[in-house]
Order: sequence, then C-alpha cells, then structure tokens
Amino acid sequence: MPLMKIKMLNFTVFDKLELELSKGINVFVGVNGTGKTHIMKVLYSACQAVDTKVSFPQKIVRCFYPDDYRISRLARRKRGNNDVYVLISGNDIDDTKAKTITVNFNLKTKKWDADITGDDGWEKLRSLTSTFIPAKEILSNAYNLNAAAEKNNVSFDDTYLDIVNSAKIDISVGKDTEQRKKLLKRIEQIIEGKVSFDPKRDEFYLKHHNSRLEFNLVAEGIRKIALIWQLVKNGTLEKGSVLFWDEPEANINPIHIPTIVDMLLELQRDGVQIFVATHDYILAKYIEIKTEETDNVCFYSLYNHEGSVMCERSPQFSELKHNAIMNSFDKLLDEVYNLMR
Repeated sequence: MPLMKIKMLNFTVFDKLELELSKGINVFVGVNGTGKTHIMKVLYSACQAVDTKVSFPQKIVRCFYPDDYRISRLARRKRGNNDVYVLISGNDIDDTKAKTITVNFNLKTKKWDADITGDDGWEKLRSLTSTFIPAKEILSNAYNLNAAAEKNNVSFDDTYLDIVNSAKIDISVGKDTEQRKKLLKRIEQIIEGKVSFDPKRDEFYLKHHNSRLEFNLVAEGIRKIALIWQLVKNGTLEKGSVLFWDEPEANINPIHIPTIVDMLLELQRDGVQIFVATHDYILAKYIEIKTEETDNVCFYSLYNHEGSVMCERSPQFSELKHNAIMNSFDKLLDEVYNLMR
C-alpha cells in the first residue's frame, strides 16, 4: 500500500486534518473551497519527493503556485498559532514498515525554505510513481509547453507540466499484458482510435485507421479519456503507482462515466492507488454500486463547520452524513416531483 496517512495543521483551509487512506480508490467530495484538490496536491508532492532531485516543500510550492513561490502563503490565516505541519506516511507494496516525511513552516518562512524530516528514508521508497491529471485537459497545448514555462512565457503549476511529460515518455517494459490489452481496447471503443505522440512536432494525435487528428481538434472529453489510454499504454499506470485525477467528470459525456468507473476499479485491482476529487453524483454513485467486496474504496466528505473544514470518512457514498452532492441531487428530485404534481 503506497500512501497510508496524511496529517495537516494550519495548511490552507485546514485547521486540522488527519486521514487514514485506502490502498485502493479514495474519493473526495465537498463544496468548492473545502480543500479536495489541496489534499491531492500535497500527496502528489510527497510522491514526487521520492526522487532525490525533488524537494518536498519546493514541489508543494510548484504545485500550488503561490505568489513569489512563498510557501508561507499556504499557511492558514487565523489568530494565534500559524505554524504549519504536514505529515505523509507511506510504504512499498512489499514492505510493512511505514516511512514518513514531514514539513514545517510559518508565516516568516522564505520561499520554500521549510524544515523537512524523514526525507532520507522517504527517498528509499520505490513504489510511489505518481501521476496527477488536472481538471482541465492540457495535452492539446503540449507543444513547447515546458520550455515556455521554464522561460516564464506561460504560467502553469507543476501538475500541468508533469502530466505532459508523463504522457510523452514510454516506460513500459516488454509486450502489453492481457489485462492491459483488455483495458486499452475498452478505451479505444470510446475514443475511436489510439493516441500517438510525434516527438518531432511535439504534438499528440488521435489515430483512427490510417488517419490521425490533432488533439486540439478532438472534443475535450474524448481527449481526457484518451490521456488514460496513453498512460496505460506507456506503462505509467502500473502496480504500485499512484493516480490523482481532479474532476474526471469534467467535459465528459455522462454515457461514458460507467466505463471510466470500470477503468478506475480495474486499475485499483491491478495495484494502482487512486485519488479522485469530484462534484458529480453519477460518478460517485457508480463507484459505490460497482465496487465489489474485494475492492478497496473509501469516500471522504469535506464540509465547513464553524469556520473550519472537517472531514467525514465512509466506505459507502450513501452513508456520508455530510454529503453536498447527495443533498443537491435530492433537492433536484424534490423540485422535479413538485413540478409534476
């Protein structure tokens, strides 16, 4: 099980947050501003910090993109103590001993010059290969994106820059497994083709038979699903890896949601740990009803309470007591019913 626990004090919208994480699919729901994406970006930054060339606090800054790269901007503004503490715990699939990395900073911390502990042990983890898919599709703008960002010609946080790199690089070993072939074929039926990358043009294309179509001419929803095909094909989503997907439902035809859920569940069964933030009732409900007894799935509801963001955890979406998605859906049904009376 890669990521096991996250704890945060005085970080962005959180006074205090402590969560035990599922080794399978983790689904975050809640109204805007309750920190769903923030949790995923912190976890993703920790995964990236397994690389000895990557600093945990610097990666946090590059993923959140605060003014002047000041990590102090991520401290929760409130009276009293503003010291920030972040802890992430995880381990390798074949290791029962957890590794922990922490970062501490305050309002006076310069740039990303935060205090780190546990980084030596954390860097010994092998199974935290991670991918973050932002809510907005970016591969159609892949041409020279990273080079332009390095020269400050465009501004994107690292989640956008990293996903372009992840899609470009083939790290697969050997022939496709039967499971991978099965998953790729299902995706190909939706996108009606396969993805190809032209390194000379630095562009992605959707190939169908003997023709290819530029990614920016393909519907955004199809491009998002095509990205999953590319990540499966190039070996990025393998056993022991971690996938973060922010709002998978954005710009997706609802007819494809069940297939996306099937893909996520299959990836989880193959040993991929998954984190999803969503506002969509259909996506969350399909995850609930399609989950089998042997699957590992957990839902987290983030909600505001007396000026602080709280979190409720349940293996069942319908059992969440603070469920903004369910409440909105029930309200809609009531209004439809009243109009029909």
